[in-house]
Amino acid sequence: MAFTLRKKEIVIDILVRLPVKSLVRFLCTCKSWSDLIGSSSFVSTHLHRNVTKHAHVYLLCLNHPNVEYLDDRDDPYVKQEFQWSIFPNEIFEECSKLTHPLRSTEDYMIYGSSNGLVCVSDEILNFDSPILIWNPSVKKFRTPPMSININIKFSYVALQFGFHPGVNDYKAVRMMRTNKNALAIEVYSLGTDSWKMIEAIPPWLKCTWQHLKGTFFNGVAYHVIQKGPIFSIISFDSGSEEFEEFIAPDAISTPWGLCIDVYREQICLLFDCYPFGEEGMEKIDLWVLQEKMWKQLRPFIYPEDYCYGIIGINVDNELLMGRRDLAKGVADLYLCNYESKQVIETGIKLGLMSYGEIEFLFSITYIESLVLLN
Repeated sequence: MAFTLRKKEIVIDILVRLPVKSLVRFLCTCKSWSDLIGSSSFVSTHLHRNVTKHAHVYLLCLNHPNVEYLDDRDDPYVKQEFQWSIFPNEIFEECSKLTHPLRSTEDYMIYGSSNGLVCVSDEILNFDSPILIWNPSVKKFRTPPMSININIKFSYVALQFGFHPGVNDYKAVRMMRTNKNALAIEVYSLGTDSWKMIEAIPPWLKCTWQHLKGTFFNGVAYHVIQKGPIFSIISFDSGSEEFEEFIAPDAISTPWGLCIDVYREQICLLFDCYPFGEEGMEKIDLWVLQEKMWKQLRPFIYPEDYCYGIIGINVDNELLMGRRDLAKGVADLYLCNYESKQVIETGIKLGLMSYGEIEFLFSITYIESLVLLN
């Protein structure tokens, strides 16, 4: 009996190190392996190892697959050839292209990546935009029900997604504003497969403000907003349903070059909108949120002619930065180590998305998992 248990432990120790693609293939090997790999305990063990050891980590990018084709970005009839693709975190060679799980031919956007799941919806959100919670590695997805609470049109919709460890559930947070500046927030729970409308909106949000950018960390949705000349970060805990407001540092005076992400398990603001005092150099200022206060870190300094744009921070706490080629509508993706100042060119060509005068680049961390396998 002891030998049998030990043999099973050895098998698990081997299988848990493998990529999802191999494990899915092994489901057909025999019933015992299928039961083992599909069990909730193995799914959790495999995920825990990948997260803690940063194993099977990828970059999920909206890239431009045909960089030789010179787009006329001013021609409204020219269709931009953008493609969501997965790149290994160290090799940077495309290993798979993502096709919408419902085979939709319309452009789609990814609004969060957590534990192998991504949240997919329309490129331009509306209150009735369909949402999918999708695991591309196992080709499984959930379709949340349409909200029954929304019966009016909204002028602005924001969507964020991630895992809440405090309640052991995956949450999608949808924030919506009407033309009369009324605010509504809905929370979707993967565990209950249902939406809940948040009724209690704090008084300091019942005013005119502009939404800028957001991120999702440990079950909390963070949004950068602008109220007149003041920049604030609002947080909404999708588990406790509590709001908080943190006034941004005084140095942040414009939304251009402003990014919010997570650095070393702390919410971080990055700002790169003005040149450095040293000739020919520019800098990115960094602040981390510690005990509800902003602590400034030393800036990241780089040559002025690099024309970087800050995208975010990856799971290894490296800055994701894009060097724009406006003529082709693409940007070269670079990884910049904040501590060592080492800069790595990935060779990945990101698609440059434009909404009016605002341009966006998309590259986020994706970690493989078996979540949603069964």
